Amino acid sequence: MSKKAAVMKGDGIGPEVVDSMLRVLKECNFQSELVLCEAGSEQWDKNGRKDASYIPDATMKILEESDCCFKGPTTTIPVPGAPRSVAVTLRQKFDLYANIRPTKTYDRLTPDRKLDCVCFREATEGLYTGVEAKITDDAAIAIRKITRQGSRRLINSSIDWANKFNMKKMVAVTKRNILKQTDGIFWDEAQKAVEGTDIELSEIYIDNMAQQMVIATEQFNGSVLVSTNLFMDIISELASALVGSIGLIYSANIGDNYAMFEAAHGSAPQFAGQNKVNPTATVLSGAWMADYLGERDVRDAIFAATEQVINEGKAVTWDIGGDASTTQMTDAIITYAKEKLRK
Repeated sequence: MSKKAAVMKGDGIGPEVVDSMLRVLKECNFQSELVLCEAGSEQWDKNGRKDASYIPDATMKILEESDCCFKGPTTTIPVPGAPRSVAVTLRQKFDLYANIRPTKTYDRLTPDRKLDCVCFREATEGLYTGVEAKITDDAAIAIRKITRQGSRRLINSSIDWANKFNMKKMVAVTKRNILKQTDGIFWDEAQKAVEGTDIELSEIYIDNMAQQMVIATEQFNGSVLVSTNLFMDIISELASALVGSIGLIYSANIGDNYAMFEAAHGSAPQFAGQNKVNPTATVLSGAWMADYLGERDVRDAIFAATEQVINEGKAVTWDIGGDASTTQMTDAIITYAKEKLRK
């Protein structure tokens, strides 16, 4: 039976880069069904801002009937009363507790720095649950909720990844000297998870982690980095900067029964319609989705082709030292990917 994925093109540059991803999948003979649907602040604005969510009911129905989904970059309007972000809504709706960002440098872009790690971010609790209360006109509080179950399932999924890809180091990022109770639970679960494995576990406080990633990057090669929601949001962004461009970073939000794939970058409305942004993150996220749907050969061809295009440097976008358009870089990836599938 054919698998099905819902695809939301999103806001800003979203439609351009998602179209690139769809074209690459089509040219690589992707077999699963793709169903286009709307989500994001632009459609919310266009429809009179009357909905309580950036995701229309019709879209939610398609999402519920799909095996997974792809979310193009979306804009979250930062004003009180505006809907919660599409990503947070879907993470909580489908219990997508593991936000995963593999982060790897490319030889041409950072010849003097090598980084090859994966960031595991807990995505359903912590500060991002958005539980806040106003105490007075001049003060408010936010609740940071950390649970054993939430910590355990994230860390167990990171152990599964480490075993699958033969990674022997795990780094837990905390601030346990200050946040003794909440990060105490997280660290306790990390210690339990590595018992009986050959994975080496270490703990680094969030402030020192940010410094260490910059001054001694390569110590994290071969590592799975795990942390709570806010801390790993920050560290995964820092890691992406070390690779050379946020336009290269692909990601997935995975639960026990569903997954959402997306580029790590935002909607960048200032570049919309200019055919100049880097399609890599979206294309690689789409390739990962193909793997999730059982089409590993498509994934492997697209990843190898993209690496070849970036390292050659002939058809790459401005953010990684080239002058190619989004379309031209996409064309180059397609050409190499088709070659690899024919072999």
